[in-house]
Amino acid sequence: MVELLNGVLLRRIRFSNTSLILTWFTDLHGKIKVIARGALRSGSPFAGKLDLFFHCELLLAFSRRSEIHQLREVAIKTTFSGIRASYLKASAAAYFVELVESVTEPEHSAPEIYRLLLRAFDYLDRRSPDAKVVHFFESELCKCLGLYTPGLRSAAERIREAYGQLPETRAALMAQL
Repeated sequence: MVELLNGVLLRRIRFSNTSLILTWFTDLHGKIKVIARGALRSGSPFAGKLDLFFHCELLLAFSRRSEIHQLREVAIKTTFSGIRASYLKASAAAYFVELVESVTEPEHSAPEIYRLLLRAFDYLDRRSPDAKVVHFFESELCKCLGLYTPGLRSAAERIREAYGQLPETRAALMAQL
């Protein structure tokens, strides 16, 4: 089955000399893994289109036998280039990605989390992060996950309680803010 989706690139892993395994968070299917065959060849139609945090339109061929699907086409919608201009912005975006990856299941639709990631990346593209931004993201993620209870504990504590831990990158990020 071939399907057109929108997604944010969360992770890139080299699969072979010419191919990549990509983790996307999509509007319709949540977190999915995709193989981009030939992506590293010179002259590849994917050249320059598969960078972290890119928001893209994807044409995917879904596999019936595997959790890894095939990327057929990709078109960039937004690069969020401002995130790459600052180590602090990139660190915040990386923490948001790690957090979302740790609390979501593969191929489970979560359009509210997809929209939250886009809002966070749009903010980081234009402004520098601070502790308030991190706390806000965690709080909004808790709302999306049904963990939100106002007042008693911080969102980070609720996530830690529900999922066992927070990404290690959080402590380093908070120390920089």
